[in-house]
Amino acid sequence: MSSINTNSSAMLALQSLAATNKALDTTQSRISTGYRVAEASDNAAYWSIATTMRSDNKAFSSVQDALGLGSAKIDTAYTGMNKAIEVVDDIKQKLVSALGASDEDKAKIQTEIGQLQEQLKSTALAANYAGSNLLANDDSATPLQIVASYDRASDGTTTVNRISVDLSNVVLFAADGTDGGLLDDTMAIDVTGADDTTIEGFLADVETALSSMATGASNLGAAKTRVDMQTEFVSALKDSIERGVGQLVDADMNAESARLSALQTQQQLGIQALSIANSNSQNILSLFR
Repeated sequence: MSSINTNSSAMLALQSLAATNKALDTTQSRISTGYRVAEASDNAAYWSIATTMRSDNKAFSSVQDALGLGSAKIDTAYTGMNKAIEVVDDIKQKLVSALGASDEDKAKIQTEIGQLQEQLKSTALAANYAGSNLLANDDSATPLQIVASYDRASDGTTTVNRISVDLSNVVLFAADGTDGGLLDDTMAIDVTGADDTTIEGFLADVETALSSMATGASNLGAAKTRVDMQTEFVSALKDSIERGVGQLVDADMNAESARLSALQTQQQLGIQALSIANSNSQNILSLFR
């Protein structure tokens, strides 16, 4: 039935064209942003999950920074500790040379030992990274705490976990280079005029210091390995989360490109269909001419 009051064909064509234009706008938005879920209105559930995951990934970036800083602190202390062990070994060698030596030779040996003692202090004070010195420290009882992970439980609660590094066998001096660490007895050594019994006591002190320092170096090495492993894990976890977010919200550019071409064709056909539908009214008027 043809009517001059209602053009059903034109209305249907207009509705179809409007739907095509809306779909075209959506596809063009996805292509321009790269996201199929760019806002909560696109998909509230996916948008919420992706937003939380992105936030956690930013937290993991901070964890990476903390691990990097902690690794550098440990590495600096480890390097300094190994150097200090070498110097204490040299002191041990000088002490052995002092056994049975004349007082004159002992005085010369003490001059050399004194230089080595100063070197120990310089080494410890120089082992500073970003204002933190593990070898020259006033608090050997408090472990070094390194942020290692940011965990989210299924109920949404979050936990920050840390790697703890024992410093009880790491601190060599107090923060100002005075007594307060493993080398207190070593720094007190003076073979000037000392008898062999006293020197043997010094050797025992040095052996004790070396044993503790070796334990400290081992602890630092183990901590460095753990921090490096955690750093690799956090990096892999960040990549995994980023891929997961992409699966939720990223647009498939190949599919969207194909859809864009199809919708552009539909739009052109819709415009033609609307034009044809509108011409029906003109056809009715021609009947009365």
